[in-house]
Amino acid sequence: MDPNKKRPVSPTSPSLQSMSPERPDMSSGKKRKKKKKSRSASAASPSLKSLSPERPDLSSGNKPERNVKTANPGVRQTLTGKTEDAAALPPSMEDWTTENVEHWLKTKLRIPPNVAQNLYVQGTTGAGLASFEKQDLIELGVPPAQALQIVRQVEKFRRSEPSAATEDHLETQTVSADSGFHSERLSVLQEETDVYEEHISESFQKQLQIKPFLQMKRPVSAMRPFDKSSVPVFYTEHHFLPAVVGPSNLLEPVHEYQLLPDSEEVSQKEALFEFTSEMFCFAASCMNSRTNGTIHFGVKDKPSEEHGQIIGHKISSRSLYSEAFELNVSKYFDQKHITSARTCIRPPVFIQVQREDGTASDKCVIEVDVIPLYSETLESVFYTIFNIPSTEKHQSKSECLFVRDGSRKVNILSDSNPRVLQDKIKDIDEKVKHWASARRAAEQRHEPPPSCENQGQRLKQLITRGQDGLSNSIQVFVVTDKCVSTQLEHMDFLKELNLFAVLDFDPESAKDGTCHFYRKDRVANLHFPHMYSTQDRTSVIAKLNLFKQTSWIFCNGQAGEDGDLEKPLTPGEWLKKRSGDITNMVSFLCSPDLLPRHGLLVIIILHSAVTINSRPILETFCALYRSLKGMDNMLCLCKDATVFSHWKNLVERWCEEDITNKCIHSLSFQEISSTIKTLKEPQTRASRRFLPSTGSSSVQLEKKDEEMMPDLEILCENECENTEIETKQSYEEFKKNIEEDFYRGGQVSWWNFYLSEQPGSLPFIKRDRYTELHRIICPVQSHMSPCVIVSLFHHPGCGGTTLAMHILWSLKNKFRCAVVKNQMATNKDIALQIRTLLTYGKQDQSGFTPVLLLTDNWYDVEDLKKCVINTASDGHHPNNLLVLILNCERTPFPNEASRYSDNPNVCISAKLSRKEKDLFFKKYEELKDSHDKPDTFYVFMIMKNNFSKDYISDLVNNILKDLDVGSKQGRLLGFLALLNTYVHDSYMSLSLCEELMEIRNPLWRQETLEDKMNPYSTLLKTFDVEEHGTYQAVRLLHQMIAENCLKVFKEHKVSLSDITFDLLNYEIIYKTCMGKDFLTQFIHSMLVTRTRREQGDDKNTLFSPLIEDIQKEEGVDKVNEVLERAVKRFDRSATLPQALARHMCLNEKDFDSALKWALDAQSKRSNSYIADTVGQVYKSHLKKIIEDSKEQSPESLDECLNLASKAASAFRDSQELAKKDEHDPLDLHFRKVRKCYNTSGYLGETEVIMMILDFITGLPIFPASDRHERDKLLQVLRGNQPVSMLGNYKDSGVDAIVKVLKDHGRFLVSLKPRLKDIFTFFENYFIYMKPRHALLQKDTGDERNKQRVYDQFKKYIKLFMCSEEEKLSERARNPNLSLQQVIDDHRRNLEMMQADSFAGILQSLNHPLDKIENIVKKWNFIFENSLRRFPSTSDTVNYILANIVLHSVNPKSRLLKKYEELVTILNDTLQREGPRSNMPELYYLCMLLMWPSTDQTLQNFTEYSNITTYIASAKRSFHKRFSFMFPSRSAIAYFFLGKSRGLKRIICKLYLDKILYESDLNDGEPNLHNLWHTGQVWSAPNIQKKLLRVKGRSENGEIYVTYGANTKIMIRPAYLGDIRSGCSREEVSFYIGFTMEGPVAYSVKYES
Repeated sequence: MDPNKKRPVSPTSPSLQSMSPERPDMSSGKKRKKKKKSRSASAASPSLKSLSPERPDLSSGNKPERNVKTANPGVRQTLTGKTEDAAALPPSMEDWTTENVEHWLKTKLRIPPNVAQNLYVQGTTGAGLASFEKQDLIELGVPPAQALQIVRQVEKFRRSEPSAATEDHLETQTVSADSGFHSERLSVLQEETDVYEEHISESFQKQLQIKPFLQMKRPVSAMRPFDKSSVPVFYTEHHFLPAVVGPSNLLEPVHEYQLLPDSEEVSQKEALFEFTSEMFCFAASCMNSRTNGTIHFGVKDKPSEEHGQIIGHKISSRSLYSEAFELNVSKYFDQKHITSARTCIRPPVFIQVQREDGTASDKCVIEVDVIPLYSETLESVFYTIFNIPSTEKHQSKSECLFVRDGSRKVNILSDSNPRVLQDKIKDIDEKVKHWASARRAAEQRHEPPPSCENQGQRLKQLITRGQDGLSNSIQVFVVTDKCVSTQLEHMDFLKELNLFAVLDFDPESAKDGTCHFYRKDRVANLHFPHMYSTQDRTSVIAKLNLFKQTSWIFCNGQAGEDGDLEKPLTPGEWLKKRSGDITNMVSFLCSPDLLPRHGLLVIIILHSAVTINSRPILETFCALYRSLKGMDNMLCLCKDATVFSHWKNLVERWCEEDITNKCIHSLSFQEISSTIKTLKEPQTRASRRFLPSTGSSSVQLEKKDEEMMPDLEILCENECENTEIETKQSYEEFKKNIEEDFYRGGQVSWWNFYLSEQPGSLPFIKRDRYTELHRIICPVQSHMSPCVIVSLFHHPGCGGTTLAMHILWSLKNKFRCAVVKNQMATNKDIALQIRTLLTYGKQDQSGFTPVLLLTDNWYDVEDLKKCVINTASDGHHPNNLLVLILNCERTPFPNEASRYSDNPNVCISAKLSRKEKDLFFKKYEELKDSHDKPDTFYVFMIMKNNFSKDYISDLVNNILKDLDVGSKQGRLLGFLALLNTYVHDSYMSLSLCEELMEIRNPLWRQETLEDKMNPYSTLLKTFDVEEHGTYQAVRLLHQMIAENCLKVFKEHKVSLSDITFDLLNYEIIYKTCMGKDFLTQFIHSMLVTRTRREQGDDKNTLFSPLIEDIQKEEGVDKVNEVLERAVKRFDRSATLPQALARHMCLNEKDFDSALKWALDAQSKRSNSYIADTVGQVYKSHLKKIIEDSKEQSPESLDECLNLASKAASAFRDSQELAKKDEHDPLDLHFRKVRKCYNTSGYLGETEVIMMILDFITGLPIFPASDRHERDKLLQVLRGNQPVSMLGNYKDSGVDAIVKVLKDHGRFLVSLKPRLKDIFTFFENYFIYMKPRHALLQKDTGDERNKQRVYDQFKKYIKLFMCSEEEKLSERARNPNLSLQQVIDDHRRNLEMMQADSFAGILQSLNHPLDKIENIVKKWNFIFENSLRRFPSTSDTVNYILANIVLHSVNPKSRLLKKYEELVTILNDTLQREGPRSNMPELYYLCMLLMWPSTDQTLQNFTEYSNITTYIASAKRSFHKRFSFMFPSRSAIAYFFLGKSRGLKRIICKLYLDKILYESDLNDGEPNLHNLWHTGQVWSAPNIQKKLLRVKGRSENGEIYVTYGANTKIMIRPAYLGDIRSGCSREEVSFYIGFTMEGPVAYSVKYES
């Protein structure tokens, strides 16, 4: 009925508009007149929205005929009689899975398989297909014609399927047990339709005249459970509540819907009147009819298609409605019934209405429950009293008597016929008595639902998987919907779980929901599904901080976001636009590559009922169900039985699985929370943890703040104290297990140190070097740099890391100690976390407690230091220690590594001193008293026996004496032994080991790996890994044990290649499993990684140690087989075919196969190393032909020249690729190798050229005795003569050879210039720059390459330069040489002396004085006799530098030019070249000669004023030429600024080295490199006397020195940490060194 339509007024029962004195008169202002004319019953009834004159009268006893249209018989036949092909398809397309969709498209529509497969991959379900339009399908990649076909066929199919209205109604039947509908699940559509017709009210059927119910389709919301005011529930705007029905068994509530007037149409007072009058009329009807009921305000009540639609009301104040309820009870009921009414009518409940996209609206639905208990109502009749305004001043009262008539309420007193009315009143008394009796009987029959089985115990079993407690190793996923604020406090159990990810469907969760509640105390990163791409798993893990911090994923977007990928969506839009992202995300998160199945638990938390319209959360469940292959890993927590009922029915319908035993529904969330918290393992860390702070104070470290440093394991000063475990009975067993785990080979824990300090225990064994290491670190004041590296070199497995952790334990009150636990973390991330730790608890106070950071075999500790200084340094305290990095470094040569290291260090080896042996023996005696079998603590026993090889051999032989090498146990041991022998720190994940051992049910731990591997499990250890994920892994106890295990296998006739083949062929390893990426990298590294002494290995090898051992023991053929199999296994790897190419080339001399594999490697990944391998194959082939050729034929010459040309081309490719090298992603080794610039291409080309030149000059047509012919060849090679000058020869054989040479003339002429270019490159490479990282060995690649280049240069000089005898002979024949010839002669002499370039002249600083003077003479002659107007810039800079070098060695030499003369020449050259030259050498000289001073001499030179510009040009031009080398090399300072004037103030580094040799800084011969690297050189008094300490200012992290008013020069600090971050402006002083890149500041000190 239209709410705006005027309501008829009865004199007996007046209109509600005039019943209350508070109700304002909305008429024209005139008083209403009473009409005496009789009205019909319908016209006399009160104007209530729900009382329609068309509705039948209950008292008449006549019921209208049912008029409900049934389903078309043809439709039924279609639904129930499908053909056999479609029998497998659910009758409703909404129910189709992705497989059903694919099957239908292929078989029925004959859509091409690739199109159907594409839709399947994108997760297209039947619901999605039904919602798609043509354009949607085209966007999904479907061709237009087929998209149109699909759309039309979908429409055709849906016309023949059962109406959505039927399904929606059937869904409402299972929505709520309190909704008045049955909840049984019906299997046949006919039965479902009959039940629908049976339960729909007859009166409502009359109103459903608009559409047949089979054509209706509407989303249904679950009702709030009856009489549950505190239960969290939400309604969704524009969804529907179930259709109203009449009373059934009196206990199931009837429902009535009402819409209050809009707040814009009426005042608040009028709205409150409408609310109270409708509410109390409804309540009276329920109390009289003795039926429970609920009235809903904010729901459409029209008897039409929109009946039951949720609209909601905007409520300004909920308290007003509650007060109106309380205040008006006495106005509507008799005094004697007021108490009963208050008892039976519940206060209003306000249900939040949310939008369809899940965000909250400002509307709510108001609900009032009525429960007419027999004890309160007895046989009373409840009249409703209305106030009637009259013409008099006072108001009269009138009574109404409301009862339920089906789905509506009627007023018995509304009949205007007194006789009929009297009969009704008399009849109602009998009816009320009957209803009261029925109510009492119903209440007596009603039994509370049978209590569920002990769900608390079930919860414990499900969440612990049958164990004693909830393991911290279990990674928990949570799927949750919206949680109301009153329930949030009971979600605190989430903070106790090891939450991996939360899939949240509440868009407002971060604002005021579960996410907001969680993030108050814990860290969670906010993510969206599309961020979980499956393309690059490793990068996603690193980028999103998976495993480190909880991921909170907004599966239906986040409120406030506008992007298409982040904003909330309605369910229909979600299916089309976001379900694919959810499917991909679930596949990513549930992949065995990411998490082992037995280490994963999914908890689904449902706060409100999930219906067929709540598709997003249901789709997500189905995706999880598919990925996890069932419910074994799942647990559902439902708010109540109603929510559980919906959920159970939906899952049964969609997944055909009964989830009853996986659901908890009879426990409140408060009970669930408390139960889960009791299951946590006893805490082994104090609940309150403290860090040391300044002034012997402490700072509490909050758990959330600790989680912000995920890569660090922080050691607190109260570590292991006052823990929960100490109060438990299991503490003694815990202590025993801690010791056993460590002495059996596990990683030492802080508990080992703590327990050793307790009364009655022996102290933890201190290694001899403990005191020395402690002395280096302490006291803190001894360190004058903000970041210091202390190295601990040790043999693998000798206790180095344990010693370092012992140091941290002893210093935990002086330092803020931490261990880097994630080996894959970046230096930048670690530096940021160190800064957080350093500054934690500090605000503006001065001073910090320094951080002591332990790194274990870190790949680039110098770069870590750089990052720490840039990130964590404090500008106010530049000389205070902030971070000390204690780096443990494993090496076969700890003593040698210690000797060559530039950092303070100690070393320990696999050899115990006598004192250490005694300590281990005493500890062994203690272990015998406290443990049953200490002899099985094999790692401890290995150390106790001083790493005896015999002990280890006997141990392994004894344990493996009965091993069946062909069994599963033997196979796993073989794999681990091979990996642990040849790859340091290798392992296999525990889940993979369990799969190899065929452990069937690891989820519930009914079998363990230890049980399966017994008795060999004593050789294994299980430990946690934190590298792109946290999981458990397995390895052998010690590398020496692994080596001896391989010996046992060899005794059983199982070779290295046999185990390797088995490892490569075992498919399970390469399928999805936890840690697969690292395992494949271990295997790959084992096959390709060579050992290098410069990287700390014991030797240099041509191939990996495994390949070399296979070759030595089994031959080259077996190597070939292994590598070929490996190439097939790792088909994306480039380094494996490269290794195979090198093997075929070096070992088998099969150059064709070698070239094939080298080119195969190059096709997979092109880098300088692979290009070099291609060149090496050509070079080796060339060398082999030359060695094997007894007679040089034209054919062999042509082949050699072709090979040489190809080799040279390949090497030049290598040179170019070296500037932008990329490594093989499967090569695990490259991350541990310090960056270096690959020069092998230059060396390879040099060797090829010299090889082919030797071959050509050795041809019989150029005999050494025939000087004329030989000179002709040299002239051609030098480029002085064309190739044609070689002429024709009468001998046909000789002529054929000459023809071949002519054919390759261009290549031959290019050889000498190429050699010159290469030697120039190496001069710059070795002289201008040095390696950025100090290497541990003197026999470095740099030194070896220098020697190789020098050897080739000597050959080059011998070939192309004339000897002294030849020069004298030439001068005798031609005494009148021209000036140009003399100059050329001098240039050749300088080239022979390697002094014809700027770099060569710098190098001559180390030459004897007479040689330097000879160089200066020649350069003086060349410069002074230049035939050009101005000598070339290169000649000029060489001339000036030669004089500077001579002055550095012999300042009194007569050959020297005056300072002023050199400056004048330089000034003229600068004027000509300007600041844009590409010669950094020119600007380098400008720094040396024109550096500002107090001397006024330089003021006379015009270019002096531009010194700042020229210094900037030096940096620019140097970067332009050499920037590609910067990652590995840095510029060298050969000169420093002294205190004198002129050339005397240019102090040579060689001179400073001489001073250091003569100083007493160190006992014995000083380590110059160490003195320079550590900065000790600047403390030498004689150094300080020579060098000028310049004063400047630090600004914005840079150093500036100012001369005069206009000259301000920026100077780069030589060492990181000299200048702090923070951009503080401070006065500083320093020494200046000059590099080709610009001036550098050394020994920076803050003047304040």
